[in-house]
Amino acid sequence: MGVSHKGAISLGLLYIPVGLYTTTRDNDVKFNQLCKDTKERVKYKKYCPSCNKEVKQDEIIKGYEYENDKYVIMTEEELEKIKTKKDKTIHILQFVKLSEIDQIYYEKNYYAIPEAGAEKAFELLRSAMLNEQKVALAKTVIGTKENLIVLYPTSEGMIAKTLFYHDEIVPVPKQIPPVQLSDAEITMAKTLIDTMTGTFDATAYKDEYQERLRDAIMQKIHGEDIVAVDTSAPNNVIDLMEALQRTLAMSNNQKLSGTA
Repeated sequence: MGVSHKGAISLGLLYIPVGLYTTTRDNDVKFNQLCKDTKERVKYKKYCPSCNKEVKQDEIIKGYEYENDKYVIMTEEELEKIKTKKDKTIHILQFVKLSEIDQIYYEKNYYAIPEAGAEKAFELLRSAMLNEQKVALAKTVIGTKENLIVLYPTSEGMIAKTLFYHDEIVPVPKQIPPVQLSDAEITMAKTLIDTMTGTFDATAYKDEYQERLRDAIMQKIHGEDIVAVDTSAPNNVIDLMEALQRTLAMSNNQKLSGTA
């Protein structure tokens, strides 16, 4: 696994060189776009209309459009010049409780791994944060963006969570109108939640659609017909209490049969 970003956690005079590594991988089936007539793969070319030619990667530069069709060019060297020493480090701003950060702000997760020789300082910070039940709010520049980051201590290491800025969060598109709920409806809903409550186990879940998709692809490779899965629609239960009662009964039946 390659490092996504190299920097250092900075806290006062404490300086801990770390690398940020992605925490996830994409296992989804990938489809290529093909020409309907020839079944050949469609190719995309970077093309300059004035030069009337395909442009290679080393011929492409970055430009900001400040007026229509007018650009100011920014070289990689110029972009590096405006980065301060603080920009190049994961500079801790303050410590906060994780519960104070709304989940809507989270963007990506990275493993924060100390570089050789920085393990003791890294472990000191991780242990202290874990004991205090606090996370660190920090900033660093990755690429051409200054990212807001949460350093989250775990029992085994530390996770760096990048955050969206407040002005990047769009408001709720539509307000939910207020509704009245009866005590019986609330009680039934609580009973349903209690019945379906269990310990979270990430290994118990998998992408079942991707499995069916892979099976369907193999069927077509071997010249077999794809058999339709059950597509019957659920009963349209309008009454809320009846829907809760039926759902509760289904949940109890699933528990008795040992299915999830």
